[in-house]
Amino acid sequence: MNPLILFDGVCNFCNASVNFIVARDPGKIFRFTPLQSATGQETLKRFNLSTTDLDTMVLVEGETVATRSTAGLKIARRLSGLWPLFSAFLIVPKFLRDAVYNLIAKNRYRWWGKRDACMVPTPEVRERFLT
Repeated sequence: MNPLILFDGVCNFCNASVNFIVARDPGKIFRFTPLQSATGQETLKRFNLSTTDLDTMVLVEGETVATRSTAGLKIARRLSGLWPLFSAFLIVPKFLRDAVYNLIAKNRYRWWGKRDACMVPTPEVRERFLT
């Protein structure tokens, strides 16, 4: 099964991040779903994660799950270009990485804005989105 990325579907920064990943995933390995979607909510429950705390990115690979900075760095590891080099930051203690992640997550709506509804993927990438 392809890795699944759960993201905040109403966050402009999160949507831009998904578009960034799509553009650097030529093998089309990643699948996506908003945290707010039925699939997102079911997946969060399956891994005993909060269904109301939507300020995290979640990466599901088989039966393993990663959140926050760990998810982001594990995603970077599988992108084209030089982005896999960022996975070296996995050696930095999680509490330090997540402190930076949490600062961005806490301010994401103020800095980048928010949509009224989850993004609608373009026809070119629609098959990679789960609802």
